[in-house]
Amino acid sequence: MKPPKYTRMAKHRAIGPAPAGIHIAAVGAQVRYVGSLYHKDVPSFAGNPPQPRPDASICPKALSRQQPTIQKWLTDAVARGHFSASWENGFPRYVWHREAGVVFEGRHIAQGQYKGYPLDSDERVRGLP
Repeated sequence: MKPPKYTRMAKHRAIGPAPAGIHIAAVGAQVRYVGSLYHKDVPSFAGNPPQPRPDASICPKALSRQQPTIQKWLTDAVARGHFSASWENGFPRYVWHREAGVVFEGRHIAQGQYKGYPLDSDERVRGLP
């Protein structure tokens, strides 16, 4: 008998509360999606990719010119509370958005700036509706 398929769930992949005193609407107004060339294999609004990292999830090609759409996903994720309990400098370290059955993870990289990438189908986020 084959063992059940292992479902990857990193410890950080869980919806959590915002720190006390944080105003979510203000945070949502400040977040910006800037992207990362290391998760792309075609030119995009972020520039021309050098070579994706070997371990990087590759973003769908259809999103390569969709910065306003991805920005809205990021803003909506914050507004809905789809973020981790871990925060950095007033911003959630991770945020999540589900689109057409795919979960995208946003990672805080600098003051309010995020990169994002799709999670594999076996990677789960606890508490994400």
